[in-house]
Amino acid sequence: MANRAAPALVLRDGDREELEQRTRSDRFGAAAAKRARIVLLAADGEANTRIAELTDATVTTVLNWRGRYEERGIAGLANAPKPGRPRELDHRAIVAETLKPPPKKLGVTHWSSSLLAARIKVSASTIQRAWRSYGIKPWKAESFRFSTDPELVGKVTDICGLYLAPPENAIVLCVDEKSQIQALDRTVPILPMQEGRIERRSHDYYRHGTSTLFAALDIATGQVAAALKKRHRHQEFLAFLRQIERTYRHVVDADGVPVELHLVMDNYAAHKHANVRAWLAEHPRFVVHFTPTHASWMNLVEVWFGIVERQAIRRGVFKSVKDLNAKIRAFIDSWNDRSHPFVWTKTADQILAKANRPTTSNARH
Repeated sequence: MANRAAPALVLRDGDREELEQRTRSDRFGAAAAKRARIVLLAADGEANTRIAELTDATVTTVLNWRGRYEERGIAGLANAPKPGRPRELDHRAIVAETLKPPPKKLGVTHWSSSLLAARIKVSASTIQRAWRSYGIKPWKAESFRFSTDPELVGKVTDICGLYLAPPENAIVLCVDEKSQIQALDRTVPILPMQEGRIERRSHDYYRHGTSTLFAALDIATGQVAAALKKRHRHQEFLAFLRQIERTYRHVVDADGVPVELHLVMDNYAAHKHANVRAWLAEHPRFVVHFTPTHASWMNLVEVWFGIVERQAIRRGVFKSVKDLNAKIRAFIDSWNDRSHPFVWTKTADQILAKANRPTTSNARH
């Protein structure tokens, strides 16, 4: 008789969200993400052998982490104390020393393992082990910017509402321009990819000029209306708005009434020019939603621009601006043949929880 699959693991209240966060975030490390995924798959009723295949683990490992979670919950997924003689130097003391700024006489901005090792008279490998155990990475730094928009809450709520619950009989278009796209040509022909070798190209190049890509992304279908122009002033943007109007002129609802076009745009000056505002006032079918200041990442067309950059521009070779434009148009035509909806997942509350500026921050320093 075949062995029956183990019953689904029962998760404690609130643990699923924590476990899913561990599978997505680098903050917890690869080992913690793997353990969390094992527990989530067990909770979904997957067989232990199948979980082992999906997580590249052994069945013994799967059984171990299932049992640890059943006994102690998420706390049971932590590393067990290692056997052997306890270390003589406390990792916490190393981390505490790491968090202090280096002496000015060293002339450095942050500690390296060798510098700190020389200061506290231990080996560099000991420093590295302490950093790993506490997730300390002195060699890394990230930038941030808090929005100073006084209407931050309203704009975030408005745009998230458009994405998560689009209005009926309306089309949501994310509109923006990707400017200064360079037509770069390499000084020698590219050496194509071969077995055992990646594609190679010369470091130097010829620059033949630039182009600007205007795009309007329909989030419900992924279809893109686009235009390529020499510049990105309000005149070019106004011409693109007219193109959008012609593209969607015949889109009507069941009663034959033209559907509303909701445009998500950032705060670029051309988008708010007097001539643009006047044209929009004459076309009430267009409803504009501006992203908060310093939050143009909320415009989903930025995601599509990233796809264009990676798949069509970054590794391209262009003999002229005309050649650049032709290849971008070819990509857009191909994209529209295989497009897919763009799905927004974050709620306004989740964004605002991270976007609210601490009282100690000063964006003007």
